[in-house]
Amino acid sequence: MITRLLAALSFFLLALPSLAAAQGVTSSADPRATEAGRTILQQGGSAADAAVAMVAVLTLVEPQSSGIGGGGFLVYHDAAANQVATIDGRETAPASATPERFLGPDGKPRGYADVIPGGLSVGVPGNMRLMEMAHRKWGKLEWQALFQPAIRLAEEGFEVSPALYNFLDRYRDLWTDFPAARAIYYVDGQPAPVGTRLKNPAYAALLRDVAARGPDAFYTGANARAIGDAVAKSVRNPAVLTPKDLAAYQARTRPAVCTTYRVYKVCGMGPPSSGATTVFGILGMIEGWDMQAMGKDNPMSWHLIAEAMQLAYADRAKYLGDGDFVEVPVAGLLDKAYLAERRQLISPFGKAARYEAGTPPGAPPRTTSGPVAENGTTHFVAVDRAGNVASMTSTVESIFGSHLIANGYFLNNELTDFDHNPVQGGAPAANRVEAGKRPLSSMSPTIVYGPDGKVVLAVGSAGGKRIIMHVTKTLIGVLDWGLSAEAAIALPNLFYGQQGVLIEDDAAGQAIAKQMPPFGYGFTPTDLGSKLNAAQRVGDTWHGAADPRGPGTSSVDGAPPQG
Repeated sequence: MITRLLAALSFFLLALPSLAAAQGVTSSADPRATEAGRTILQQGGSAADAAVAMVAVLTLVEPQSSGIGGGGFLVYHDAAANQVATIDGRETAPASATPERFLGPDGKPRGYADVIPGGLSVGVPGNMRLMEMAHRKWGKLEWQALFQPAIRLAEEGFEVSPALYNFLDRYRDLWTDFPAARAIYYVDGQPAPVGTRLKNPAYAALLRDVAARGPDAFYTGANARAIGDAVAKSVRNPAVLTPKDLAAYQARTRPAVCTTYRVYKVCGMGPPSSGATTVFGILGMIEGWDMQAMGKDNPMSWHLIAEAMQLAYADRAKYLGDGDFVEVPVAGLLDKAYLAERRQLISPFGKAARYEAGTPPGAPPRTTSGPVAENGTTHFVAVDRAGNVASMTSTVESIFGSHLIANGYFLNNELTDFDHNPVQGGAPAANRVEAGKRPLSSMSPTIVYGPDGKVVLAVGSAGGKRIIMHVTKTLIGVLDWGLSAEAAIALPNLFYGQQGVLIEDDAAGQAIAKQMPPFGYGFTPTDLGSKLNAAQRVGDTWHGAADPRGPGTSSVDGAPPQG
């Protein structure tokens, strides 16, 4: 008996490392979504199951950023097949959409803020079909089980977070035209204060229907009519989005965009996302320098990143769009020889005179598109005990999307991600509005494989066009500078604008900015918030990481969320 007990104890001790390796991890921008994902993993669910549950909860508790009324991109590592796959759940323009959708009576593009609120900006939501496809491919639990955490919160109540209240207060004047939003999020005629417990019975009822009947309960019948009515009857910018538009929507599997960076394989989302091509373009250019030796505190490191950034964004503006409608030279943009040519435009000692798009192999003639904002976005990660990894970015585009409500959730304003001017430089813009088309996005869900072929990192962020840079600096922090995902996320954010190169206005960013004069230009410290979430494998153990700038959390499936 004692011999058997000792043998069993020996086996248990030997198994401890694999048990640690088998722990699941979730990370999101809200602790309630992180907890929902953890609950699903504890029940034996897959990373895909956890992602579905997290979308449903974020719709409720973080409505300013994402939800089933919007769309998303999922990058997924299938452990059994040892393959990476992606699902495109980006919104589409309705059949009524034309390239002139956002032009005024004078033929000129209307102001961005003018066309966001109301029906004109609403695209056909894609997240629910993405969720369906992910569950069919990789789900383990029953479909209806995935919605129980969100249903419980919607029926029993959820507390208003400081972040949610901040945005409710910011849009109080606009919401005089949006009574359905006020009906959910206002108390006694005012934005619900922090800590107020709100219920959303309409959303709970819809989720119960979707849980019972599947995604068709969202895309057909009463909910489809509710979306169409909200768009058509909007006080601001009424438009046409029909039940037929909704019934026709399909999520699409896309080939993952993968390349190498040093000893790593990096994979992300292809068009209509510009994330992978731009992030990996930047990495491909700086690959010619020893970033590890220079380190994170060397101003030359940040100068090189800034130069590569502006060249990669120039390519993004000229060549990216919906690959179903326009030719996108993905392979050419990531061609190592092409990126080496682009690298020759970068001096380690000073800034370039200009940043123009190059001509990658296979590039068609193309005009450059203008900038587009994208702010209402979130990212989350799930890793299950089998080693499956979900890295998903979801959005309603601007804060609260179009501000329209259907059955308790916000509808997106994703169509404003199209170029408002359909003709640029005398030629049709690649990202112009067209019926059935998906607008260009900066969402950059990413998965990284180590030299052993195993996943070592999954990461993504919110932040509009800045998403690309938030993800890029995190990848450099982990892969070049040897930082933990948490420390890499905390590195100062970098971008550019009319003032030149911008760096986050924190202690680290200010220290770098002070060292830039020898390069002949400056970095301007400014507010560059982010909402990064990640999971990192160290040895045989997974660790979650959440952006310290916000309320995000991470959790292993045997422990509650940690901020």
